[in-house]
Amino acid sequence: MRHLRLAALALPLLAMPALAQTTLRIGIGADPAVLDPAQSGSFVERVVFAAMCDKLVDIGPDLQFRPELATAWEWSADGRALTLTLREGARFQDGAPIDAAAVKANLDRYRTARESRRRSELQQVSDVQAVDARTVRLVLSEPFAPLLSVLSDRAGMMLSPAVLPMAERVGENPVCSGPFRLTRRIAQDRIEMEKFDGHWNAANIHADRLVFQPIPDSNVRLLNLRAGQLDLIERVAPVDVPSVERDARLRLVAGDSIAYQTMSINVGNGAMAQRPLGRDPRVREAFERSIDRAIINQVALEGRFSANNQPEAPGTPYHFPDLAPPPRDPARAQALLRQAGHERVAFTLKVPNQPVEAQVAEIIQAMAREGGFDISIETLESGAMVAATRRGDYEAAIAIWSGRPDPDGNIAFWLASDGFLNWGKYANPRLDALLAQARAVTDVAQRQALYRQAAEIWMADRPHLMLYHHRWFWAMRRGVEGFVPSPDGIIRFAGLRVAR
Repeated sequence: MRHLRLAALALPLLAMPALAQTTLRIGIGADPAVLDPAQSGSFVERVVFAAMCDKLVDIGPDLQFRPELATAWEWSADGRALTLTLREGARFQDGAPIDAAAVKANLDRYRTARESRRRSELQQVSDVQAVDARTVRLVLSEPFAPLLSVLSDRAGMMLSPAVLPMAERVGENPVCSGPFRLTRRIAQDRIEMEKFDGHWNAANIHADRLVFQPIPDSNVRLLNLRAGQLDLIERVAPVDVPSVERDARLRLVAGDSIAYQTMSINVGNGAMAQRPLGRDPRVREAFERSIDRAIINQVALEGRFSANNQPEAPGTPYHFPDLAPPPRDPARAQALLRQAGHERVAFTLKVPNQPVEAQVAEIIQAMAREGGFDISIETLESGAMVAATRRGDYEAAIAIWSGRPDPDGNIAFWLASDGFLNWGKYANPRLDALLAQARAVTDVAQRQALYRQAAEIWMADRPHLMLYHHRWFWAMRRGVEGFVPSPDGIIRFAGLRVAR
């Protein structure tokens, strides 16, 4: 009886609107490997970081830079220094102030720490100076046009200085600066967060709790949304778009994308690179002549994406229409293989454990068979695939790149000899020189000329085969409001509401 009385007393309290809690449940495509911006290397980690870690600058739906932790910035006349003005009153989730000393500590870690994968992104930064509490100056060894773009991603994410001494273990306790703070993580199951009331934009954050659930299978993500187990899912498969549009309980949001799918080929990372595909560019040309990107788009992607062989989307300033891929020609592919001393070539293609990518791989497998290639498909969880490619345990791997507003971030990370995503250890001094020149100028015409020369080099060497550019599709239940799509595919939480 006593328990019943307590329960009865609690009922009016539970019914009070002022005490109601809202939880936003999001289905994501993979389980993040590490919750540390310094060590991160996957797209899904950026989705989670958007809730947890503010950046110095952000990009808007128009791909223009906008304030976040820095409210203003100014370049020096010679382009060798960038001065940032920090947001007044912003705090980390442990209450520490986000001041110039904290920003310097983060940037110094990103550009020098052994565990940091951001070092190549910030290699032109020779010094970080805390001018006063709200002013930070980044001194450059040479002009570096992509710097704001770099600071709008993981190299601009600020963590509390109290956790930085944990070095490679920061991901165990990532005390950050974003609107939500981590409360619990169960690997392969969920990441739980709660609203940080001390956030500078807390008044515009309308969920009290946030739960990310990694579900690699896009069909299962959609089933969970329909069953009411999720509120919002990312990366709806193109084949599922019509059914979401017909479902009165759901709402589909589509958006343009700077993301693209690419195939990385191991040309220089360990023993796997010595196999025919990695060792001989003639074999890679034969492989490209065995496939047709338009067929991939039509069959696997319902024609909703854009077949493309370049890191920049068609119609954008750094896309070169005259550098189109060679037409599919299985007979020419077979002739190239014979020139290289092979009747047939077998290799293993690693693919993320997701239905769309698996279907893309199967279509490639079928087309390439006619050109003389016997492909085995190996599906891996996202983190496991990144780990395998980093250690050189692959011949070819399909991966997504979520895209950057500056062209340097769409090509150099993959193909510069020191690029942090250069899994296959491709190295071409002439390409490195052209990319360095392009970083040092801001004039669009000059950069176009340099990137075109660069494209001619890597397209001939073929350490990567870009396959298509994405279009983003999100689905959410009715009652989720305020969602604004962004071309980088990252969810912004300001203004996003879920019905109580």
